[in-house]
Amino acid sequence: MTGETPESLIPYDEIVQEALRDVVGRVLGKVEKAGALPGDHHFYITFNTRMPGVAIPKHLAERFAEDMTIVIQHRYWDLKVEEDAFSVGLSFGGVPSTLRVPFAAVTDFVDPAVDFSLKFQANAVDPEHEDHEHAENDEPGAGPAVDDGSNVVSIDFKRKK
Repeated sequence: MTGETPESLIPYDEIVQEALRDVVGRVLGKVEKAGALPGDHHFYITFNTRMPGVAIPKHLAERFAEDMTIVIQHRYWDLKVEEDAFSVGLSFGGVPSTLRVPFAAVTDFVDPAVDFSLKFQANAVDPEHEDHEHAENDEPGAGPAVDDGSNVVSIDFKRKK
């Protein structure tokens, strides 16, 4: 035995990533059905603005050329969840906008009220997560809770050689 792990013919990493993105869809679907966020729950959702299927106003695409973080908390409307994407109305600098985001474009999902976070592998061109400005679409109050990593799911399927 050489001790090397054989190359998998089953795309486990893709299957796990899809399953975790389904968590985001299910959570947003519950909020859509309820018509409001329960308790103190609120979400920070970061997504790649250049992924196919992302639809955001031109001025936002110019400002957030790579990644954008939105806050779903106090002022949002028309949350609609589809099988592969969600859309939501948000206000940016007093200008109402509708965004459509495929779940495949989501790179981070955080609910600071319960210290829950999902981080997804970057897709396609950009393998490293870059810092970016947060889209100031909501007043998040005291800000996100300190992340001690207790509820973070991070999966890295890169093999060591």
